[in-house]
Amino acid sequence: MRKSKVKSTTGLSRLTHITVSVWATVMLILILSCSTEKSNHAPAVNENDSLPFMQSWGISTLISDSGVIRYKITAEEWNIYNTTNPPRWTFVKGILLEKFDSTFHIDWFVQSDTAYCHNQQLWELRGRVVIRNQEGTVFTSEELFWDMDRHEMYSNMFMTIRKPDEFLQGYNFRSNEQMTRYSVSNANAETPFSDSGSSSSNDSVMRAAPTKPNQP
Repeated sequence: MRKSKVKSTTGLSRLTHITVSVWATVMLILILSCSTEKSNHAPAVNENDSLPFMQSWGISTLISDSGVIRYKITAEEWNIYNTTNPPRWTFVKGILLEKFDSTFHIDWFVQSDTAYCHNQQLWELRGRVVIRNQEGTVFTSEELFWDMDRHEMYSNMFMTIRKPDEFLQGYNFRSNEQMTRYSVSNANAETPFSDSGSSSSNDSVMRAAPTKPNQP
């Protein structure tokens, strides 16, 4: 009887040892699987993505092109971002941009509530946009793009052009930089004329502008 009792105790000890080993193996597998699981978290946001490289306030500066002063920028706030794609300048509190001709006279100037310059080539003007050139032509809209590389301006929103002898309004504006050659789609124009039957009164007549765009 004593010999049989000893065998029973030994078998129980072996069973306990096997159970502990199995559980240890299972726990090890779970730990390894958790440690190798891929993370689904988004990458950390780099502060350079949202912070400007340079900030300036109350600025009035001249900008040269090929060694010749061509532009003057006046703005309350100017932010430069050099880590974005493409790099950009922002003028969130408005801008006055003046362009000079070869004799350093103002060729035209533009004002807007907000302005962005992408890669120092493409200007995006938003809000109350007003342009006036040497000839007295005044352009107004809520949007204007100025491509300095192609030397052209364009806008798809409603716009108006006022000249000493004409008033034009419409959409899909395309123009050269000097705003001397432009085209407008779906446009109406007012042209003053003298009434031969009246010597002192001037009237105006509405006429449809050509719908076929002219290349600036």
